[in-house]
Amino acid sequence: MRHYFTLFIFGLIIVVSSCRTDFDTVASSGDLKFSKDTIYLDTVFKNIGSSTYQLKVYNKSKNDISIPAIQLKNGLNSKYRMTIDGMSGNNGKIFDNVTLLARDSLYIFIETTADIVDADPADFLYIDEIQFDSGENLQKVALVTLIQDAVFLYPKQNPDGTKEKIQIDGKAVDGFYLDENDPANGNELIFNNQKPYVIYGYAAVAENKTVSFEAGARVHFHTNSGLFVDKNASLQINGNSSATEKSENEVIFEGDRLEPDFSDVPGQWNSVILSEGSTNHSINHLTLKNATIGLDIRNKDVTAFEIKNTQIYDCVEYGILAKNANINGENIVINYAGLVSLSCVYGGNYKFTHCTFNNNWQGPQFAVSLSNSLAGATPESNPLIQATFNNCIIYGSNTNEFNLDKNTNAAFVYQMNNCLLKFSSSTTNPLYQFKTDTEHYSQIILNENPKFYNISQNKFNIDNTSAAFAKGNQIFILPLDIIGNTRTSPPDLGAYQSKDFPK
Repeated sequence: MRHYFTLFIFGLIIVVSSCRTDFDTVASSGDLKFSKDTIYLDTVFKNIGSSTYQLKVYNKSKNDISIPAIQLKNGLNSKYRMTIDGMSGNNGKIFDNVTLLARDSLYIFIETTADIVDADPADFLYIDEIQFDSGENLQKVALVTLIQDAVFLYPKQNPDGTKEKIQIDGKAVDGFYLDENDPANGNELIFNNQKPYVIYGYAAVAENKTVSFEAGARVHFHTNSGLFVDKNASLQINGNSSATEKSENEVIFEGDRLEPDFSDVPGQWNSVILSEGSTNHSINHLTLKNATIGLDIRNKDVTAFEIKNTQIYDCVEYGILAKNANINGENIVINYAGLVSLSCVYGGNYKFTHCTFNNNWQGPQFAVSLSNSLAGATPESNPLIQATFNNCIIYGSNTNEFNLDKNTNAAFVYQMNNCLLKFSSSTTNPLYQFKTDTEHYSQIILNENPKFYNISQNKFNIDNTSAAFAKGNQIFILPLDIIGNTRTSPPDLGAYQSKDFPK
């Protein structure tokens, strides 16, 4: 009996299965639906791969369908490439007989790597389309990419196949020295605004040379790259104020991924390193972002390093890390640093006026930290000759955004005048007596909200409701704010004058 029952069940399964249509498909009839009708792959540099973009394709019908062909219009010659539900097809360009179940969807992922010569010379757009089926059932989704030409600077390849190296901190790293007589690029020590620059590895400035960046220069750093200024060499950044939000006259240092999703991603490149013994530096109107350490300053120079009208954002460790340096900073804004926005260690000589040091990185970080020593089993000390902050804002998302690390074996001189400061913990530490210590603190506004316009977008403008409004001391006033507008008297604290609050 059990034998006959088993045969009956088996036969029933065969009959039912033969009646189902799940395993049959019908030809596509041109009724596919798409999540987008055009895929805009954001701007890329020539011959650098884009991010991956997604298209979703829907079968709204009750039938399983077979799409005879999904392909790029330019076929195997296309600079785009696709995967469809994990399949690579013919070189990522052509896919035959793709099944799409009833009321289901499939994913297409699209990338491109194209040269400037592939683009339309009128608008630098490279265009193709994804075609579904053909003839009267043909459906299309457009693909559009803006390709930007650039000057590429990178280590040369040695005869043995290894890359050119330079020495930083006693280690050999991929890098090269900028050449003022390069046969392809001409004078590599002058960065102009004709084309953006893309740097691979460390671009280094040799001894007794000066690298200069003209107003409007754009420099993009690839992963693990940076700028290294050797001893007796100099850095000169000569940006200017801009009339529009495009920052057309700023010098901009950032990563080489141009897609908007990468605009505020930290750690896309390493650092600008000013080595010990380098000299005669100046920076005006620089915007630097996406680094590990923004400015890594390692020298005590007789002449002050002038840093003016400069913005530094989204650094994994420090916005500015200064080791026994000599800096005069005016109209500086720093935000989002994994450790400290402004860190001055191992002493030095510093003066900051009308600066906004903020840190909204989540965790035990600071906006400003001062030290006259180096960490170690036996800390090494060095005099902090001066650290003066005038008409500044020191703020952020943590309870305390100001840190003093004093070693009693060396001088530790600091002074804060007319500053808004966040330090919420009550303490008996004599270093933090903001109200009673008149030797180090004058007219301090403690733990009041500056009401920045939009911290997440790095917009540190204030309005007349801010606690920093008109609280500056006229003695320390800088005539123009960071974007070139005239300050009123009494001035606002920080880098921005309140009348520039965007509407």
